[in-house]
Amino acid sequence: MDKAANESFVTYELDGDVALIGLNRPAKRNAISDVFVEAIADAVQRAEGEAKAGVIYGHGDHFCAGLDLAEHVKKTPIEGVRGSRRWHAVFGTIEHGAIPWVAALHGAVVGGGLELASSTHIRVADKTAFFALPEGQRVIFVGGGGSVRAARLMGVARMTDMMLTGRVASAEEGERWNLCQYIVEPGEAKAKALELARNAAGNAELSNYAVLHALPRIQDMAKEDGLFVESLMASFTATSPEAEERLRAFLEKRAKRLNIPKKD
Repeated sequence: MDKAANESFVTYELDGDVALIGLNRPAKRNAISDVFVEAIADAVQRAEGEAKAGVIYGHGDHFCAGLDLAEHVKKTPIEGVRGSRRWHAVFGTIEHGAIPWVAALHGAVVGGGLELASSTHIRVADKTAFFALPEGQRVIFVGGGGSVRAARLMGVARMTDMMLTGRVASAEEGERWNLCQYIVEPGEAKAKALELARNAAGNAELSNYAVLHALPRIQDMAKEDGLFVESLMASFTATSPEAEERLRAFLEKRAKRLNIPKKD
């Protein structure tokens, strides 16, 4: 694959300890092709090597309108399976990698775009964002991990509704359904996502790794198994040299205090 052609599908910049990956196919509403998903993979790998947190956002009017159907319609069944599994691997690198990721969402967050957003750890949507899974109307099925990740965020019943009826959810509905955790004014999602990523980058890397890897696995465990793993992780992280220094800073009132919301 031509590396220059690959890189043209994404932009990459480093802002302090935060890597920013921009989906850069605005003429196609950032629809994801095979080359595009490889560009995302390369950018994520680079970020893991030089950043402590990352932001994924979209150039143009939309975050991502999903799968490149013009490419997909030409595939054989086995090529479709292989393509789906590649999406799983790349998006899994985001979800189960070494650094936390924040998605900045605007415009279309549709199909594969929602699957990509669902692989990140925090999602910020501006008020122009809308969510949809139109695969049912396209006579196809989700293939980028949506049946696992998106369904776990919003629940099987809501996802079934979206796929069967073509229902489109607004940013406000998306927040209620847990598809995003923050709503901001139009054009402000990237800035908010960067703010959150900087906060996460300031955490101890060991603590972040525990949150990213232990917390989702605990949700899949039986209650007592989850509590046991929680105890192990709590002890493991709290007894590290960095934890000792940070706890001492808190006790000596040198650490940043909680930003408690003000009452109206």
